[in-house]
Amino acid sequence: MKLFLSAISLSLLCVSCANTAHVNDNIAAQETTNTLTTVMPANLPKNIIMVIGDGMGPAYTTAYRYFSDNPKTTVVEETVFDRHLKGLSSTYPAPVSGVVTDSAASATALSTGVKSYNGAIGVDVNKKEIQTVLEWAKLQGKKTGVVVTSQINHATPASYLAHNESRRNYNEIADSYIDNGIKADLYLGGGWKYFIREDRNLVDEFKQSGFHYVDNYQDLKSFPKDKPVLGLFADVGLPWALDDTNKHRLSTMTKAGIHHLIDLQETDDLADNGFFMLIEGSQVDWAAHGNDISDAMAEMDDLAKTIEYLEHFVEHHPDTLVVVTADHSTGGFTIAANGKYEWNAETLRTMKHSVNYIAKQLTTNEINAKITTELFNFELSEEELSLLNDSKNNATIEKTANMYQSKTTPASELALIKSVKKVMDMRSNSGWTTGGHTAIDVPVFSFGQHSELFKGLQDNTDIAKKIFMLLGKDNSKIN
Repeated sequence: MKLFLSAISLSLLCVSCANTAHVNDNIAAQETTNTLTTVMPANLPKNIIMVIGDGMGPAYTTAYRYFSDNPKTTVVEETVFDRHLKGLSSTYPAPVSGVVTDSAASATALSTGVKSYNGAIGVDVNKKEIQTVLEWAKLQGKKTGVVVTSQINHATPASYLAHNESRRNYNEIADSYIDNGIKADLYLGGGWKYFIREDRNLVDEFKQSGFHYVDNYQDLKSFPKDKPVLGLFADVGLPWALDDTNKHRLSTMTKAGIHHLIDLQETDDLADNGFFMLIEGSQVDWAAHGNDISDAMAEMDDLAKTIEYLEHFVEHHPDTLVVVTADHSTGGFTIAANGKYEWNAETLRTMKHSVNYIAKQLTTNEINAKITTELFNFELSEEELSLLNDSKNNATIEKTANMYQSKTTPASELALIKSVKKVMDMRSNSGWTTGGHTAIDVPVFSFGQHSELFKGLQDNTDIAKKIFMLLGKDNSKIN
């Protein structure tokens, strides 16, 4: 029977990780701006919650301010992001990968405090395992949890839970969640494709290890108070927020997850040591890769509602620290384009369906004013209707998908996806410079106990080092 990784075995793993972190021939890969305090703060936080908005550069949090603004007032209201802005973080990976990071290298930096190459999951540039803050938190007797809108073995959660030379080894990473010891008490996100396979059923193995398994949002309402939980709600990543049965599924999962980690502490024979939780708004990045402003704002709204819930939690649990940042910025998103001094969020607020859903419906239905008004929730102009019809009727195989679009999607649907996004860009006057990542600094937000430590300009590795310190790790032993 599979069991939780024992304290002894996990200790040995972490000692090994700590040692290998110092045996790194590429010293330059670990050189970062050190903004760490040299004094361990008193009264360390009981609970630490790390929130990552994947791909969420500063343009997204700014755009969200205008998106969420009440148009009936004369002022632009502040958002939850505005209330807790502390500074900026640099995101560059190890020198071998240049200055533009991917999600794996950046998540590894945020989870271990060590720079690595693009694609690395919890390993350094020599592919040696490095201890993560989640692993260290588990060693301190804390409950641990991961809540994401991607599959739970995607780059960011994997970089906190696993060690692998490539983020693309999805099955290997999923297997390691059992084979290398179960490191979390709660997993919520997507991933049936990787955890229920012909060659191996990891869900059954989690159940044999004592886990309670759920596969629909309704079951989030009640968990057994004395069992760890695995919740998988989609084949790969969750549906787009606009299409999901719960448009604020990240905040719903987060609330259920936090309550359960507290319940587990109360039923544990050990002392109540608090918890460490990783939360990721994964699909801000996915929308940005596709230059999809309407879905990006919907994903930002789900993330914002999650952080608003965390505000409420910290108000009632002041011994909690919440840190929010992005791993990088995606898409080169600009708030205004084409020389126009305007950005309009009005139509973005009305959207009820994702770009992909709209395109799929238009692929199999006649494109006319009636159906487009139903799908977009606003009336399209004749020019916009012509754009959609032309793209559908003249689609070619060269119309290719972005990295998060199925390769089997028909050319007409791909062409319509592109044109639907163009309609939304023209309506909002949004601009894009790339379908990939950029190297700009990203915002850092924090609130709760010792949140002041995250002020100013810092490197992404410094965020991990500060969290290690707040988890009680001596400064001299921080990578």
